[in-house]
Amino acid sequence: MRKLRNEELKRLDVEGFKQAEKTPLVVVLDNIRSLNNIGSVFRTADAFLVEKIYLCGITATPPHKDIRKTALGATESVAWEYKKETVGLIDELKSEGYRVLSVEQAEKAEFLNAFKVDASEKYALIFGNEVKGVSQDAVDMSDGVIEIPQYGTKHSLNISVSAGIVIWDFWSKLNP
Repeated sequence: MRKLRNEELKRLDVEGFKQAEKTPLVVVLDNIRSLNNIGSVFRTADAFLVEKIYLCGITATPPHKDIRKTALGATESVAWEYKKETVGLIDELKSEGYRVLSVEQAEKAEFLNAFKVDASEKYALIFGNEVKGVSQDAVDMSDGVIEIPQYGTKHSLNISVSAGIVIWDFWSKLNP
């Protein structure tokens, strides 16, 4: 078995990405402090054709060298927008027909593996701060909460890991 060279992977260029049909999914980063986490989410969003990333609160925005270091150019392909307040954005997204879901550990959260993705809906996934998680106000305004099942001793996953797991899960359920 031989590893493929990059030119054999037949990836889209930036213009091809912008023209491609997108996964009906937007990502909301609620007060993410790590520039590396932000860049990593951009890279994952590029991999699975996410429509857009919203950067809220203290979440830094491109261009920034530390975001660029992990995004590897995905800040050029994935659409993004800064919004000061996550709660205001949630109202906007709902008015545009998005089903808003917080990725968090909360009462009545539905485990990701049991969550049924409806191909006729558009989704907005909120990922929260590395220490505090998704703000309670954002959780309160969400249409639901998704939790990644975990069985070890730790209480959480890194936000970039969580985003990768959840975005992949949604993409794979929409593209069986």
